[in-house]
Amino acid sequence: MTTETTPSEASTRPAVLVLADGNTYRGLAFGAEGNAFGEAVFTTAMTGYQETMTDPSYHKQMVVMTAPQIGNTGWNDEDNESREDKIWIAGLIIRDLSHTVSNWRARRSLEEEMISQGLVGIKHVDTRAIVRHLRNYGSIKAGVFTGEDALLDTEELVRRVEQQEDMEGANLSADVSLDTPQILEPTGEVKATVVAYDMGIKSNTPRNLLARGMRTVLVPANYPFEKAMEFNPDGVFISNGPGDPATADEMVGIVQQFLDKDVPIFGICFGNQILGRAFGMNTYKLKFGHRGVNIPVKNHVQGHIEITAQNHGFALEGEAGQEFDTAYGPALVTHTCLNDGVVEGVALKSGRAFSVQYHPEAAAGPNDANPLFDQFAELVAEDIAAKSTAGSSSNEQN
Repeated sequence: MTTETTPSEASTRPAVLVLADGNTYRGLAFGAEGNAFGEAVFTTAMTGYQETMTDPSYHKQMVVMTAPQIGNTGWNDEDNESREDKIWIAGLIIRDLSHTVSNWRARRSLEEEMISQGLVGIKHVDTRAIVRHLRNYGSIKAGVFTGEDALLDTEELVRRVEQQEDMEGANLSADVSLDTPQILEPTGEVKATVVAYDMGIKSNTPRNLLARGMRTVLVPANYPFEKAMEFNPDGVFISNGPGDPATADEMVGIVQQFLDKDVPIFGICFGNQILGRAFGMNTYKLKFGHRGVNIPVKNHVQGHIEITAQNHGFALEGEAGQEFDTAYGPALVTHTCLNDGVVEGVALKSGRAFSVQYHPEAAAGPNDANPLFDQFAELVAEDIAAKSTAGSSSNEQN
């Protein structure tokens, strides 16, 4: 699909990005009319804006795109990463909006989708200056004001921005999680059953589990351990999601119950922080976070480096290769970011539970880490085989 778009009246509406520290960036509004509030963050991804905008982990975040032109591939019906194709970001901040949509899968323009879903955006601002400010001073509360509101006194706009909730201490997983369990069946042979906790899961994650023959039972955040066990899971998956992991005490307790039962566990992003907390580790808020599809991570167990997709503003405390004791056996920090040394993965040394801070399902992003799904599938298969052997031996003795 290739369509030429002409500037509408909306393209001349004034808009201003206001940070809680008083910094302002004036430009033009695009997308829906109104105002938007959230934490200002930036992503270094050059592609994949549709996947970024529909990632539930971006809930209540105003995303600054570092790529200078956005919208050239339009919006399609295949690349959304959330249920019901919902946009989750709080607002979009870009340099230039492409006047042309050119992609064979595109069904409409980016701005048309933003208007349809009520998403406010600002364009024609210096995104390089904004990103430099966020790198220097950290992610911060922000607001985008359009139309007449954009002309109000700066002090009044800053006051409105400051009234919103802090990201630190925010418990957001319930906002993005499904309400009731949902069972997804693989197209071929069912090799295992996995309970997947939806903390804000991306659509491509269940696809990866299903592709490996794992029946996937999606359950809401904080779904009770006893109810989850009624599905007779061969393994447990904990997904990505938004908010402060320090608020996830209930989910941490549930994971500890699975660890007590020696159920194989795999976690991604928020799931990495939850598993780390279940091991007894602490979390903290990063200055400006990791968001992009080009972030290098070292695997300290295998000794190789992966280029990864990431989206997180919090992290586990720890150091590369660190070993420590847990109530479930010895554990270690398996991965760290080569940019800043941030913990990117933890695991029990037994291999029974492991997690990574980045996104092996990509969407968008590189596929370097996709074999982690194979690792989980193999762990689950080995566990099923061991239980089957133990059961056969018991029957023979009887």
